[in-house]
Amino acid sequence: MKKIAFFLSVAFSLGLSAQKKDIDVEIMQYVKNVNKDSLKANVEKLVSFGTRHTMSSTTDQHKGIGASRNWVLSKFRTYAKNTNGRMEVFLQNEDLQPDGKRIDKVTNLGNAVAFLKGTDPADKRIIIISGHLDSRVTDVMDATSFAPGANDDGSGVAAVIESARVLSRSKFPVSILFVAVSGEEQGLLGAKMLANKAKEDQWQVEAVLNNDMIGNNSFDAPKNDGIPKLRVFSEGLSAFETEKNASKIRNLGLENDGNARQLARYVKETGERYVQNIDIKLIYRNDRFLRGGDHTPFVNEGFTAVRLTDYYENYDHQHQDIRTENIKKYGDLIEFMDFDYLRTNTAVNVAVLANLAKSPPRPQNVLMDVKELSNSTKLSWEKPASGKIKGYQVLYRETDRSVWTHKIFTTENSYTVPLSKDNFIFAVQTVSTSGNESLPIIPQPSR
Repeated sequence: MKKIAFFLSVAFSLGLSAQKKDIDVEIMQYVKNVNKDSLKANVEKLVSFGTRHTMSSTTDQHKGIGASRNWVLSKFRTYAKNTNGRMEVFLQNEDLQPDGKRIDKVTNLGNAVAFLKGTDPADKRIIIISGHLDSRVTDVMDATSFAPGANDDGSGVAAVIESARVLSRSKFPVSILFVAVSGEEQGLLGAKMLANKAKEDQWQVEAVLNNDMIGNNSFDAPKNDGIPKLRVFSEGLSAFETEKNASKIRNLGLENDGNARQLARYVKETGERYVQNIDIKLIYRNDRFLRGGDHTPFVNEGFTAVRLTDYYENYDHQHQDIRTENIKKYGDLIEFMDFDYLRTNTAVNVAVLANLAKSPPRPQNVLMDVKELSNSTKLSWEKPASGKIKGYQVLYRETDRSVWTHKIFTTENSYTVPLSKDNFIFAVQTVSTSGNESLPIIPQPSR
């Protein structure tokens, strides 16, 4: 018993304390470079287009969705100059026909994209950060009224643009795709278009960070409520091939350990490691009631995707006509934005993007020995096909804990933990030479 107690004490010190101490100086610098004034200028410019409704003008040079997406592309092109030709900027678009739902005329749907190519040709992984460019008022079909869309989702698009600026000088082995999608309010149309392309072209999408309303906190949070909070929504059971995998998930008790949940935990751990004054809350459902987000089309195609969003929502400031009633202002106006909060949340995105992009691919063939009953658990794995590896982290937590509580570093390709596999959930992640961890992999039973 003393030996196991000592092991647990050592594992704890190697685990949670390491999460606070092992700081990548390069990532810390990226986080510091996130600029509140830059974010505010981006939101102000987005609001200036009057409306960014998906069916608004695509030809007016100053107003509407067309002018706004051209402006986003121009910002991306500016940052592409820092990449030595590694950033490709383009408009992904197609013409939509009336659908009898939320598209009532032929509409050119366009996603503004910047693709920052990774430096390792052997590493085909892509990380996606998104926000939605379109805005709306009370009537979702109203394409002409003033719809500033400051927080919904000028905040998310501003975060995407700022992330592209901050990371444009990086030289990560992994590629990052920055995108301002259109058509969210009309039914997640731009995200579906991009997710379909990713599926058809067999992209190796490592993770999708969808940012939708991440800049409105201080006006809505109860007073004296502690530090600001950011929600991360993630699905539990994958919407992709659930029936096929249901028996295995049920038998192993992995209802809370799908890929999206692993990414959500990664966002919390990494974000809180690098960004001060933020409490990242894991919300164990794919999205809010009666609403949808642009991560969902990726989830539905089997990709790992989560939604980042304000913890407190004020429904007077979203999906509302701009007006004043009984001294109360309604509408998604920039005066209700909290740019310190937006800076913090953007910094979380930058930290997660950078840590993931510097990490090696995940370990392969991760197995848990279940040939016999034992109060210890043997795990084994294989090195990924590419990437520079310093070692591996063995993660574990009790089955009722929401986040990983312990980490053990090893340079071997197997490890025996003196804990029962009946009482704990285990995982393994690779670690780069600079200390950046991959997403965790849950082991498969091996006889």
